Amino acid sequence: MLNMDFDQRVVIETASQDWVASPAAGVWRKPLEREAKESGHTTSIVRYEPGSAFSTHPHPLGEEILVLDGVFSDEHGDYPAGTYLRNPPGSDHAPFSKEGCTILVKLNQFNPQDKTEVRVNTNTADWLPGIGKLEVMPLHNFEGENVALVKWPAGEVFQPHTHFGGEEILVLSGTFQDEYGSYPTGCWLRSPHMSNHFPRVEEETVIWVKTGHLP
Repeated sequence: MLNMDFDQRVVIETASQDWVASPAAGVWRKPLEREAKESGHTTSIVRYEPGSAFSTHPHPLGEEILVLDGVFSDEHGDYPAGTYLRNPPGSDHAPFSKEGCTILVKLNQFNPQDKTEVRVNTNTADWLPGIGKLEVMPLHNFEGENVALVKWPAGEVFQPHTHFGGEEILVLSGTFQDEYGSYPTGCWLRSPHMSNHFPRVEEETVIWVKTGHLP
C-alpha cells in the first residue's frame, strides 16, 4: 500500500520521482497512491512511449484521466493534451498512444452509482467566473464530488477555507502556494477531510482540483 491513510496530508513533486515500469512494455508510472500492486484504489502519473499500448482491461469502479501532454488513444477515439475523461464503473478499453503521452490516471475511485461517461476538451471548454478573480472550468460533479480546473491570476489570494470531504490538487502550470509551502508545476497534493488552508499564487497558475471525494 502507498499513501492510503486518507487522514494524512500528502505532497509529492512528481517531477523529481523516478519512472517505474508497468506490466506493459513502454508504459511507465509514477505512483502517488496505491491500494495494491495492480488493483484497487490507484492514482498515478503514467507515460506512454510512442507506439506503446495496454491490453484490454476492465474498470470495476471507474477510471478518471487527464491528458497532460501528447495524444492518448483507445478504440473509442484520440484524446489530445487537455482532455478530461471518465470511464464509468464496468467499462473497459484497450488504451495506446501512437506519438506518446503523459496522463494523470485515477482507478477504482468512483461512486458505484456514478455511471456518466465524460469527455471534455479543456482547450475549447468555457472558463466561468469564480470567487474573486478566479476562473473555473467545471469538469464533473456527483453527490458532493466536484472536479474542475481553476485558473488563478498573478497575485491572487483566496479566502481561508475548509475541505469537507478532502481536496486533491495537481498543479498544471505556475506555482500554487499556501501557508504550508510552495508547489510547482507537476506537484500533487492531497488534503484530508476537514483540513484547511489559505492559498495564494504569485504568478498565473492553473490547477486541476477535486473536492468532496475522500472519506
